[in-house]
Amino acid sequence: MGFSDLLDEVGGFGRFQLIHVTLLAIPGLLMASQNLLNNFTAGVPAHHCRIPNITAALNESTATLLRAFIPLDSSSLTLSKCSRYTDAQWHLITDTSAYTNATGLQTEGCAEGWTYDKAEFISSIVSEWDLVCTLRPLKQMSQTIYMGGVLAGSIIFGGLSDRFGRKALLVWSYFQLAVLGTFTALSPSYVVYCILRFLTGMSVSGVILNTVSLKVEWIPTKTRTLVGTISSFFFTFGQMILAGVAYSLKDWRKIHVAVCLPFFIFFFYSWWFSESSRWLVLNGRSEEALKNLHRVAKINGKPEMTEKITLEVLESHMQKEIQSSKSVYTVFDLFKTPTMRKISMCLVCVWFSTSFAYYGLAMDLQKFGVNIYLMQIIFGVVDFPAKLVALLMLSFLGRRVTQGTCLLMSASVIFANIFVPKDMQITRTALAVIGKGFTSSSFTCVYLFTGELYPTVIRQTGLGFVSTMARIGSMAAPAVLILDEIMPALPSIVYGGSAVLAGFIAFFLPETLDVPLPDTIEDVEEKREKKSLSLKEQAWNESLTLQDIKQGGETCEVNKC
Repeated sequence: MGFSDLLDEVGGFGRFQLIHVTLLAIPGLLMASQNLLNNFTAGVPAHHCRIPNITAALNESTATLLRAFIPLDSSSLTLSKCSRYTDAQWHLITDTSAYTNATGLQTEGCAEGWTYDKAEFISSIVSEWDLVCTLRPLKQMSQTIYMGGVLAGSIIFGGLSDRFGRKALLVWSYFQLAVLGTFTALSPSYVVYCILRFLTGMSVSGVILNTVSLKVEWIPTKTRTLVGTISSFFFTFGQMILAGVAYSLKDWRKIHVAVCLPFFIFFFYSWWFSESSRWLVLNGRSEEALKNLHRVAKINGKPEMTEKITLEVLESHMQKEIQSSKSVYTVFDLFKTPTMRKISMCLVCVWFSTSFAYYGLAMDLQKFGVNIYLMQIIFGVVDFPAKLVALLMLSFLGRRVTQGTCLLMSASVIFANIFVPKDMQITRTALAVIGKGFTSSSFTCVYLFTGELYPTVIRQTGLGFVSTMARIGSMAAPAVLILDEIMPALPSIVYGGSAVLAGFIAFFLPETLDVPLPDTIEDVEEKREKKSLSLKEQAWNESLTLQDIKQGGETCEVNKC
């Protein structure tokens, strides 16, 4: 008997769980906005050097006047983005051939700044602080700094949550994200913007990690797969909401306010949540845990259970876990015992590769040559069929097979794209969309899988540690794109190779389908020992059977059967 049996007695997946999971899932609609915000707030508009006293008067019908000031970029046959003629070349306005083949004319950098096309982005941090040409790396650095914040948050909030509780850290994370995310829109400089994005990234980790734990620790074993997958659809739908918000506003400051201000609402209603009773019991607060269980029973229409479930009943169900909770756990405990060490090492690889491939595909939508807002919607829509397939696989084939298969399939699609010619843009985009679908399914699985593999006493620490590897992957993904200067196919080879390795490693993880959540490290190790004993018993039985057959044959020979 364990805590999962008590959950069944107070209504299983009842009215409380439905409200609880829904309220936890709603913020997921805007979590995608935080991670993918850079596609729109740091979008690069078409631009060229500003020509004083002339550029301001130009319109589409007189744009040919720019030929006298802006040279042609020979590689793209468009106006140069980072240079202009030192002296006006008026003869090039009417002589198209001379303009196309112009060489040897003296040029200079954009001393007066740049003029930006406002058709796609009215304002972005790129146009705000001129993050183009020599400052172009700063555009991507802002996303790397944000992911650095997410990384720091996964380390800090993971440990704090196991110490101070899931609810307290979740409430604080909502507040931090709402305040700092909204204040980001008021950033007076690039440095201030990056600092606020870093702190916002920390709160994003706090929201994600504590949301996962509060979900899995309040729902019965049999409904975890369905709840985990449906919850991930909120994140998927959020990608399309981001596209709509970004398209309607097209101003980076307004977009920040739009996607961060609603977290004040989440902060106010988060006080309704019940702290995890599992965590409360394991931290010596059994009376509070009992009150929460009684509250759940009443909301689920089982008021009679408030008399049957007493403090003694609760503690007797979790006696072993209470004894274990007297120990203090750290990240090092993830590697001290054989099974925990195996699980942690495998999950490190799976989390890193999933995030590495996902953000390698999703964070540079402008490279596809398709309308960026449409591309964001397509990337969101593909997640629905992908995650429905993942749900079926998770329910019938198990977590291990689903995790490994999604990673291997995403790798195969990434590798296939290497051999598609660049002029077949539609085919290349379609393959990228399919690959993104598989990596999204992998994310859905790994969040659920990790929460089920780690025991309650160290679940948040474990989630924080392995998701740290995911943040490192998301930080490394943009940097790998630089490798295309060495060989165009090299980034895809790196992304795909990482996914292949992680896909095979995922098959070494233990299966958790329909298995009760472990509460202590001893629970995890006992499962391994039971499995080992089961295999030994099977081998012993097979050995006895062979001996019986052999003895039977000898007896038959003696009796001349």
